[in-house]
Amino acid sequence: EKVLEVKEEVKPEEPVAETKPAEAVSVSPNLKYQIKGGAVTITGCDRKASGTLTISAVIEGKPVTSIGRAAFSLCTSLTGITIPDGVTSIGIYAFRDCTSLTRITIPDSVTSIGEAAFHSCSSLTSIEVGAGNVNYTGVNGVLFNKEKTTLYTYPRGKTGANYTIPDSVTSIGKSAFDGCNSLTSITIPDSVTSIEKYAFHNCPNLTSITIPDSVTSIGAVAFRNCTSLTSITIPDSITSIGDSAFDGCNSLTSITIGNGVTSIGYGVFYSCTRLTSITIPDSVTSIGDTAFAGTALTGIIIPDSVTSIGEYAFSNCN
Repeated sequence: EKVLEVKEEVKPEEPVAETKPAEAVSVSPNLKYQIKGGAVTITGCDRKASGTLTISAVIEGKPVTSIGRAAFSLCTSLTGITIPDGVTSIGIYAFRDCTSLTRITIPDSVTSIGEAAFHSCSSLTSIEVGAGNVNYTGVNGVLFNKEKTTLYTYPRGKTGANYTIPDSVTSIGKSAFDGCNSLTSITIPDSVTSIEKYAFHNCPNLTSITIPDSVTSIGAVAFRNCTSLTSITIPDSITSIGDSAFDGCNSLTSITIGNGVTSIGYGVFYSCTRLTSITIPDSVTSIGDTAFAGTALTGIIIPDSVTSIGEYAFSNCN
């Protein structure tokens, strides 16, 4: 009897289940997963899957607690996904390029949503959040933290040309409006202090946006390829402009840089092909590599305050 008890306690199946690769196991509808620490992480899905996918709450008798990095990336025929209660984590790029996904509900159990989880979901019109979720909330389909101080995701497929960010928001999150083709005007309230990287990246129809004096930082690539933006005023409150912040904004003809800016980063105005003139304030001490490369500048006055100019800063200013 003692020998039998030892055999039952040290089952050969257990370590195998703990370490088996994601590619080796799947469940209907062709989900791939890993089991670790007594919990299941969804790691992938058959790209041929279509329609509405329901993720089981339990697989092999163990709870599903996580949707891994890029787990559903490029499942382009999926129109809907049901995430079970018990999932606490949704990884970075989890639903990237799910171009047929129209809406998704975040259950109460989710405490963490990775950066750009819904990147390039061009048909996504609404992100809904369970009423009992203590970390996130949805307002008219837009994803915020519970306190509504950070705007995380404006669904790319949401209709409407104009959007006013609520007064409670202090931070516009990473990739928050990335690829929102329908928006032509966004109103940023005075409560906002930071615009994170990629915040308005690839908003090709955005013609009007005002950055309030409350904002102290603009993240890298924040307005890259906003090809309809014609003018921008950077207030005195901002001290630095992130790398490639206005790269490819080829309709920009007027840019005002505030007196608080001390550095113009790498490629900030790269390929702003209609930019013919700009005034650099005395507060600026450095100009980064390719900062004004590919613009239409006919002349520029560099103040005495500038102590360093990066490589190719004014390359191809034809």
